Amino acid sequence: MAAVTPEHDRQQNGHCRARVNLPAAARPFGAAVRAGLKDTFFPDDPFRGLGGMPPARRAWRVARYFVPALDWAAGYSAGSFWYDLLAGVTIASLSIPQGISYATLAGIPPVIGLYSCFVPPLVYAVMGSSRNLGVGPVATSSLLVASIVGGKVRATDDPRLYTQLVFTSAFFTGVLQAALGFLRLGILVDFMSRPAITGFMGGTAVVIMLQQLKGFLGMTHFTTKTDIVSWQWQSTVLGVCFLIFLVFTEQVRRRRPKLFWVSAMSPLLVVIVGCIFSFLIKGHEHGIPIVGTLKRGINPSSISQLKFQPEYVGVAMKAGFVSGMLALAEGVAVGRSFAAMKTERIDGNKEMVAFGLMNLIGSFTSCYITTGAFSKTAVNYHAGCRTAMSNAVMSVCMALVLVALAPLFRYTPLVALAAIITSSMLGLVKHREIRRLYAVDKADFAVCAAALLGVVFSTMITGLGVAVAISVLRALLHVARPATCKLGRVSSCSGASAGADDNDTFRDVAQYPGAVTAPGVLVLQVGSPICFANAEYLRERIARWVEDEEKVVAGEDLLYVVLDIGGVTAIDSPGIEMLREVHGELERKGMKMAVTNPRMAVAEKLVLSGFAELVGESWMFLSNGDAVAACRYTLQGSKHGGVPPV
Repeated sequence: MAAVTPEHDRQQNGHCRARVNLPAAARPFGAAVRAGLKDTFFPDDPFRGLGGMPPARRAWRVARYFVPALDWAAGYSAGSFWYDLLAGVTIASLSIPQGISYATLAGIPPVIGLYSCFVPPLVYAVMGSSRNLGVGPVATSSLLVASIVGGKVRATDDPRLYTQLVFTSAFFTGVLQAALGFLRLGILVDFMSRPAITGFMGGTAVVIMLQQLKGFLGMTHFTTKTDIVSWQWQSTVLGVCFLIFLVFTEQVRRRRPKLFWVSAMSPLLVVIVGCIFSFLIKGHEHGIPIVGTLKRGINPSSISQLKFQPEYVGVAMKAGFVSGMLALAEGVAVGRSFAAMKTERIDGNKEMVAFGLMNLIGSFTSCYITTGAFSKTAVNYHAGCRTAMSNAVMSVCMALVLVALAPLFRYTPLVALAAIITSSMLGLVKHREIRRLYAVDKADFAVCAAALLGVVFSTMITGLGVAVAISVLRALLHVARPATCKLGRVSSCSGASAGADDNDTFRDVAQYPGAVTAPGVLVLQVGSPICFANAEYLRERIARWVEDEEKVVAGEDLLYVVLDIGGVTAIDSPGIEMLREVHGELERKGMKMAVTNPRMAVAEKLVLSGFAELVGESWMFLSNGDAVAACRYTLQGSKHGGVPPV
């Protein structure tokens, strides 16, 4: 069909339409690559404006970017310190019982849990970008490391080798996390979707609570010879009392948020009461197992204990990488959630570097894997923290505990730790979130359920792997089977004075049944990148839309097909070839193709490939309204003999 030339392209109402800005030549390859890398790895463009700064100021800005402590320290005040001091002391009181409990859960000496609450928080206070996050050991990573390393060496068979492999796994966790942060590869963590993490943590919580039964029953571990006579009623009674108290204080916090300190201090109070009770009645002689000796002193060096021998490095890398990815996803999610409450933002890549450095340095100082902990962060937030200085305060408090008070906790009943862990796990089974997923998105619910059931009935690796696989498969399906829809013009609410052609609002006719379509014109929208994975599907889908429209308009000719590709952010060679095929099929049927609103990167490729010339630049429009008006104008002209049809 002879198209109206762009120089004389006027609509029926006499207004000239704007032309699509098609690039005359492609951007230089280097410039295109730099722009793509910048958008992918530096979407926040942190170094913009550096070129016009003096060298000293430029260096200071770069230093503040890589060391976030320099950013908040510049305006730090005594008033902020008092808030951070209160928050730091409060989370330190929570870290003592949690550190001992989670180390026991990981199968390592309890004192290592205290070590892990000293060095890593100090590193995070300097390198972390979140002002609310409280860091330390967490239950999910503790159990995951124990399950992977325990598959190679059991903690009961060779405690020293087992502990060394846990340190080595923390080293590989640090290497992975720091590398992902430095290389700006935080996108990899995004494949662990929030529903997958919710299900995984819920399943892990169920497994951990079942494991704590041995603590409530006064047993060191379950065996095939365990029977009903083996349990110790003294431990059970004491554990139930502790658990009721902890659950009660948590309910107090939920009903009266200002009393957050009651819940925060309750685990330490349980440990102190348990220690005194066990010491006075000699509990270890009456069926109440205790923690045992805790060495006084700060973290010893563990560099010489890292195991890189071929027979051990594989399991250490597996434990470090898997738990490291989970810890990253959990820590960044917790940090972002609490930052949003203060209308702040955190940099995910900076957080990865901070987590990586604190685990790397921690592996050299007798620490195991640490990350952002939800319970510590919640207490830190409600205590009124102002900056990451609260983590430094916690670190100092833990140093004082290690130097002076650690041996006092030797009488801590294991059942007290079991009660603390169980009460913490109750909050990880997010039943309201699971119900919300079921109501809103069944696919997300399936991901969550797969992770939860996989962890409970198989292994943690299986549950996490299945959930991530389903999440990735779903993402691939969104790419391989993109949504397409037929568009119609929606009536404007701007008043009766607006003509029909002045309204350029086009929407999906399935969502807006009252949308008006122009006779002889089919407007289709493609809302995703066009690539090799979906090119054939889109070709078939467009052909089906055309066939369906021909049936709907029986008795009238379908002469124009308008493709709205404003939502197409990228296109590759197979995608362009698909458009050529569609253009050829439409021509054979006597139809004309028009294209609307191509983005710059897409327009470049359409010009370079010759597709723009094939369609005709006069048939490429800025909007669907322009395209439909041009089709109607050309159709009316053909009826009056002014412009011939195809």
